[in-house]
Amino acid sequence: MSSPERTRPVFAGIGDEAAPDLAGQLAALAELGWDLLELRSVDGVPVAAMDERAFARAAQEIGDAGVRVVAVDSRIGNWSRPATGDFAPDLAEWEVLVRRCALLGARLVRIMSYPSGGLDDAEWGRRVRLRLRELARRAEDTGLVLAHENCAGWAGESAERALDLLDAVDSPALRLLFDTGNGIAHGYCAPDMLHALVEHVVHVHVKDAVAGSGGDADYVPPGAGESGVAECLETLAAHGYTGALSLEPHLHMRPHLRASGTDPGRGDHGDFVRAGRALERLAARAWHGEAVG
Repeated sequence: MSSPERTRPVFAGIGDEAAPDLAGQLAALAELGWDLLELRSVDGVPVAAMDERAFARAAQEIGDAGVRVVAVDSRIGNWSRPATGDFAPDLAEWEVLVRRCALLGARLVRIMSYPSGGLDDAEWGRRVRLRLRELARRAEDTGLVLAHENCAGWAGESAERALDLLDAVDSPALRLLFDTGNGIAHGYCAPDMLHALVEHVVHVHVKDAVAGSGGDADYVPPGAGESGVAECLETLAAHGYTGALSLEPHLHMRPHLRASGTDPGRGDHGDFVRAGRALERLAARAWHGEAVG
């Protein structure tokens, strides 16, 4: 006999994984019957880099569609901004996002914790802590929350470092974003990491992968790979997680790689919708308390 049903999370999608244009992103959510969007880029332009008119049009279009923005994905601390670089672009981007999150009604801003840029571990960690303290202080003044992703950066691939960062910054404005599919690409077991971090997780990305040739990750629909997505969802359910499960399938489109010369593809949003249905099935099992097998 299954245990009583738990309060379920809500579903969201990182829109530019479905389509580069906002109309296509909203169409994919509508087909899934979801009304939460995680906004990363529109027509290949990151949220903070959009000109004022383009952003105003996008915000209006999102509101008219009855969709709410659950999180905005920044470039702060990401793979393109090493700890050896200037901090000023991050601070400038933050100021833009404060205004834009207010207009969108978004509370969460995705960040990372900076590639090393060749620094040794001690100096790398020192710089990351200093920068995140400053960003968290600014976030506290606005009511926004920095959601640090287990991806590129000093604290991205280690539960111990993520906890160290939270302790060092010591701010309610810094919490964790957990991505179920990053472990394959970055060489760690996602379910084990989540078990250590789950109490601090405020947002979740869902994707799945298998180990490919040359150590690369090949992405597959949620539940079809080796990332332990079902186990991660069960851990979240057991701990009462009620935030968003935000779909980032990496199946057809990977817009964040455009700058590195990788063609993310265009096409329709069919793969995104199929991945969304797979996520719904996995979440239904986890939040009903059924055994994950």
